[in-house]
Formats: sequence, structure tokens, C-alpha cells
Amino acid sequence: MKKALVHDWFYTYGGGEKVVESITNIWEDFDFFSIVDYLSDSDRLEILKGKHSTPSFIQKLPTAKKNHRKFLQLFPLAIESFDLSNYDLVISSSSSVAKGVLTHQNQLHICYCHSPMRYAWNLHFDYLKSKGLTKGVKGFYAKYVLHKMRSWDFMNSNRVDFFIANSEYIAKRIQKIYNREATVIYPPVDTDAFQLHTEKEEYYVAASRLVSYKKTDVIIRAFNKIPDKKLLVIGDGPEMKYLKKSPKTMFLF
Repeated sequence: MKKALVHDWFYTYGGGEKVVESITNIWEDFDFFSIVDYLSDSDRLEILKGKHSTPSFIQKLPTAKKNHRKFLQLFPLAIESFDLSNYDLVISSSSSVAKGVLTHQNQLHICYCHSPMRYAWNLHFDYLKSKGLTKGVKGFYAKYVLHKMRSWDFMNSNRVDFFIANSEYIAKRIQKIYNREATVIYPPVDTDAFQLHTEKEEYYVAASRLVSYKKTDVIIRAFNKIPDKKLLVIGDGPEMKYLKKSPKTMFLF
């Protein structure tokens, strides 16, 4: 059986990439496809077992490595440009556009959905506010692009034969947005890497990639109102500079 695995983008070693790694721990004979692929050699060895994915034309666009998300309006065209017609099984790992790949009736397409496209659906207004795109010509264009993305995203949900969700919460979101049922398979956790400590220090931990939709700022604001409680944030990301303005929060990278 010839197998393809389509992931939104390979540029960091986050939760979605750990799911891909778990899939490649089962089958190592995938051909990989993604919007862009900028993995380091060490991450590539872990996630893709040393292979390279086939990137879309966005990989070659100026400044794509620095910020590929600014080409959002081109993502549907990019993901539909992959010719997967010779594969028997297609697995998409998707929180954005990967599930929109084109397949035919003799192929099985299974989507592990980390979430429907957050910035186009449930976090639409938060995304616009965080980017300063609520007004003006740029704001109008951003709203138009997200409107088109929602239409395309809903349409391509019918290209998926079976949805897998990473939680009951995401399964409900898939049902709400796509009107599709999803089987829940929880993401991988290496429980052997953690030990139970009965003697604990007095602090709380928030671990996350520091991006706006993770709402780490809400956690920090809550702890700022509880002066006798200590918060330790573990993670890094584009929101780091903004979040570090909070005087009482400690960060680990």
C-alpha cells in the first residue's frame, strides 16, 4: 500500500509534529508533503525519520522562511497543487489546510484534525484584533481572505473519509463546523519521561507554544490578580516579548 502523509508545515517541533512522529513510528514508508519544510536535521530525524517532505511553491517565495503565514491567501492553491493520485492511503495532519488535499474515490483519506482552522472560525475576531486588522483597507482585505478561507475549509471537509480528533472538545468543534463525526485518539504523551514528586514547591505551571490562540496572556492576567500565587510559564514563540512585560511571571525556554 502506497502511503502519503500531508502536514500543514514543518518548521518547528510542536504538538502536531509529535503526532506525525508517532505515526511514523508505526509506518516509516510514507512520502511527506507540506506547505513548507524548514526542519533542522535533528528534528527531521525524529519526526520524518530523516526524510524530507515535498514542499509547495510557497517554500520558494521571498521571506517565506521568516513568516510563511503571511501567504495565507495562497494556502488553498498550494495544498491542492500536490498530485497524490498514485497513493492508496492519505493521512493528513491538519490544523489549517492539510485536509484540503485532492483525492479520488479509490483512495482512503484519514484526517487527524488538531482543530478546524482557528483563525478562520472560533478565533476569527481575536486573530484580527491581535494583528491590528479590524479597520482600514488591510482589515477589509484580511476579513475577505478569512471569509474565503471559511468557505473553502467547509467545502473540503467532504474530501475526508474519516476524521480523528485529538480530544472530545475538538470532536465537538468538528461536528459544529463541518457537521462530521470524529473518533477521538488522544495525542501521544511519553509518560515514562515524567516522575511523580510528592514534595512540591509553591508554584503553578503553564506549558505552551507562545502564540495568541493559546491564551497564555489570560492565564498570566489571572495570576497577576492573585499576588500570593506564583506562575511559571514554559515555552517560546512570537508572543514571548509581549508576555514578558508581566512583572511577576517567570519563564523557562
